Amino acid sequence: MSDTFYSGPDWQVSSGPNVHRDVHESNVWPVDDNSGSGTKDSLVNANNVYDGVHPVVAVGTRLAADGRPRNVTGVVVNVEPGLTTPTARVTLNIADGMVVLNYVANVLTYAAGVPATFEQTPVIGQPVYVDDSDDLGEGVTLSMSPLNDAGIANPLAGVLWYDQDEYADAAQGGPNSSPTFDTSLANELVQQVFAVLLLNDAY
Repeated sequence: MSDTFYSGPDWQVSSGPNVHRDVHESNVWPVDDNSGSGTKDSLVNANNVYDGVHPVVAVGTRLAADGRPRNVTGVVVNVEPGLTTPTARVTLNIADGMVVLNYVANVLTYAAGVPATFEQTPVIGQPVYVDDSDDLGEGVTLSMSPLNDAGIANPLAGVLWYDQDEYADAAQGGPNSSPTFDTSLANELVQQVFAVLLLNDAY
């Protein structure tokens, strides 16, 4: 469901690389109270217990005046148990080349604050961005739009990539006779799981 952050044992498509860095919860977005709309999913469940979610997020502030879109980006690996304060630690993998599964919205542009054009034929290597726009689902932090619904540049998160079973005639993830990367989407807002190869554009 795109109303909760991606979770589950299959979130890692590749086994690395891994560069883990801790940040405070208050410095990652768009999550929960750090989302602009205030409607994003939380990194913990309602009982304040770590629930194993793995969204791709940006670090820093959402303000262009503070350096956006050159934010460091990464995928949430772990959350300090009992997360209750803005200074609780969130562990991110910020390594270039890690491949993870995440919800990605097919929005290309916004007009008057709402999604206006949509990608119908995504391709391997297509950029995806951390997007804090209000119209995306509660569990969706990524889109194909370089600008958010306020016309502010989004940080690069990475590019669309192959899942392990999307290589033709390969044994990765089990035998596969033809690629299954989804290249046909409706001309409307679609928020579905894609594999994303992480790339940091912050430096």
